[in-house]
Amino acid sequence: MKKNTKFIISYDGSRYYGWEHQPNTDLTIQGKIETVLERMVNHPIELISAGRTDAGVHAKAMVANAILDTDMSEEKIRDYLNHYLPDDIGIEDVKFCAERFHSRYKAVGKTYCYTCYYGSTKPVFDRKYVYVLDKMPDLNAMKEAASILIGEHDFASFCTNGKTKKSTVRIVDLIDIKQKGNYITFTYHGTGFLQHMVRILTGTLLEVGWRQRSVDSIKELLDNPDRKRSGATAPAQGLCLTKVDYN
Repeated sequence: MKKNTKFIISYDGSRYYGWEHQPNTDLTIQGKIETVLERMVNHPIELISAGRTDAGVHAKAMVANAILDTDMSEEKIRDYLNHYLPDDIGIEDVKFCAERFHSRYKAVGKTYCYTCYYGSTKPVFDRKYVYVLDKMPDLNAMKEAASILIGEHDFASFCTNGKTKKSTVRIVDLIDIKQKGNYITFTYHGTGFLQHMVRILTGTLLEVGWRQRSVDSIKELLDNPDRKRSGATAPAQGLCLTKVDYN
């Protein structure tokens, strides 16, 4: 019996070329999961995700769905996948869902967390999940700059794909910057994010924190979009998708 099936997936993206299928490699999250699913149900699978994380980016709660022709229970599907998937990909939950559920089109919001580290010692056991900074940024300056980014804006300055024909207007309703010990976290929530947007926002805010650009330059980037004038793209390993929202 065909069932639309929803998956909550966590993964360490360190050794993968991102979520989406890539030519000439089987090291993608989508590819690994589809391979196991197809072996389980013995028919082709298209696994649709809420987003396409880049190479090296992690997730604690990616949402995806696929049509499965199976009589297996939700628990048995979860257990089968976790048994055969690599140890750096985990299925947290499996639920049969409405036929019209679509993990990407039905999503109404996403939360990402970007983690940095600054200290006199090395974060040996966290090195694959943080951006190690060589100097401490000014958190108050970054928070002031972040407040300018809150709301509905054209975020083209913070998008790698300058040739996109789709709207670059997005709503960002939260940028929360916190320090705990040697770790600095940037938590972003919005209706959706452009290609590399969170990493470019983080890189730009860090430049404000290092006094390499002014707080006022952020408003200029929104008023006159130009990717060449925004900050560097922060490294992939510090980024993690933590939640996808649905009504």
